[in-house]
Amino acid sequence: MTASNISAYDQGKEALKGFDVDEQLAFLWFVYTKLGSSITPAAPGASGSDIAEGLFNQVKELPHEEQLQVQRDIALNKDTLISREYGSLSPETKLAFWYFLAQGMEKGTIIPMPPNYELSQPAKDLLQELESMDFGRQIDFLRGAVLPMGAEAAGGSDL
Repeated sequence: MTASNISAYDQGKEALKGFDVDEQLAFLWFVYTKLGSSITPAAPGASGSDIAEGLFNQVKELPHEEQLQVQRDIALNKDTLISREYGSLSPETKLAFWYFLAQGMEKGTIIPMPPNYELSQPAKDLLQELESMDFGRQIDFLRGAVLPMGAEAAGGSDL
């Protein structure tokens, strides 16, 4: 995936497809915790972070197991209300939503990572590759990873 003719955005879109849903979620968590100092300025300051925080607050109110299911549903493009709401967000707002989830996991308001969870070697390699990118490419990669997630918003007022 290091082919220079592939944009970071396209690389991000393809990268997580090879991982099962829990590994996709874990990868995003590791990205936001390992690269937090460089990634976070782009997320919370983004326009729409109030919207992302509102969606995050919906997830935060759920029991932990349901929080995990909501994240899985979003990653798997399941047709649920929260997944449709997520699907209607801008790319920057989607980045902010995952940032809020990672922060919530660290604070214990969102279901935490299992203790001693380890990424698979392909996911570790991908994380290392992402770490070596400059900031702009990291953000493009993450946009590519999170943009396809979520269900399409329904027509009309049904979201």
